[in-house]
Amino acid sequence: MENKIDSKTLAIEIAKILDKKKAQDVRVLKVESLTVLTDYFVIASGTSATQVGALADEVEYELSQKGIEPYTTEGFDSKNWVLLDYSSVIVHVFVPNTRTYYDLEHLWADGEPMDISEYLTPENSL
Repeated sequence: MENKIDSKTLAIEIAKILDKKKAQDVRVLKVESLTVLTDYFVIASGTSATQVGALADEVEYELSQKGIEPYTTEGFDSKNWVLLDYSSVIVHVFVPNTRTYYDLEHLWADGEPMDISEYLTPENSL
């Protein structure tokens, strides 16, 4: 059974989980007015492929404890870019050079960046 949670709350919860596991440059981008695919992107970086995998695993684990499961996951084999699709929120966890290459923040520049600084530890917020 899936636990219902609104997309903004879910995006913030995911950002907090990533921050707790020391993800770098965690961002939430509201894209609901731009696409029917999702409401929010949560974008973060890990320092290595190992950390990228650990970050994605932690998001999956923490949310599964609340009854929330991803519809699909991609990228666990290479761990350069792991995607977790929670329908209303899509999580992208990158190694830094892959994040720079795909530059989702620029690609989706018409999206609305959400200020999540109050939810992050000071050294991880912008």
